[in-house]
Amino acid sequence: MKISGRSLRQRLQLLGDELSRAKHYRGYGVHSPFVYGLVRKAFMCKGLIEGTGSALYDELRANGMAEKRARQLHNVLQYIEGGSYSINSVEGDLSILLADFPTEQLREAYERAKREKVTLVISQPYLNRDRQNEVRALMECHGSTTVDNHAYILFFNNRLPKQHYRL
Repeated sequence: MKISGRSLRQRLQLLGDELSRAKHYRGYGVHSPFVYGLVRKAFMCKGLIEGTGSALYDELRANGMAEKRARQLHNVLQYIEGGSYSINSVEGDLSILLADFPTEQLREAYERAKREKVTLVISQPYLNRDRQNEVRALMECHGSTTVDNHAYILFFNNRLPKQHYRL
């Protein structure tokens, strides 16, 4: 049976995906104090964290990132108490790989971030099938916590346990 070009099975699968994300909305059902704090203090904050400047936010906006996502990532940097960041390279405490970062270089960047204990952000992980498959493979082999915020995925390379959250 087809409904609007999609089978009932496909629609139910999409609904299941949205429901799995909804269970962590606003931090509900998140059992990690670190990730709960991340959701409440970085993702839900309506503005930039006071007294932190706006350098990362401004640079992300200049690179075409949406205001909300740029604000969230700026606040993530503050939440992890990071002092430095990089865009489209693996340096500092937070490394952000934007949508224009080549998919074939994601694994190499991931391995470097893992070695150097850098928190890695992969922006637009569902941009195309190749990128989606590569990011899924990275999540499966990742030994620490990952947070999928649909617009980007955070790979924490620290002492956190192996967990995966879909927000």
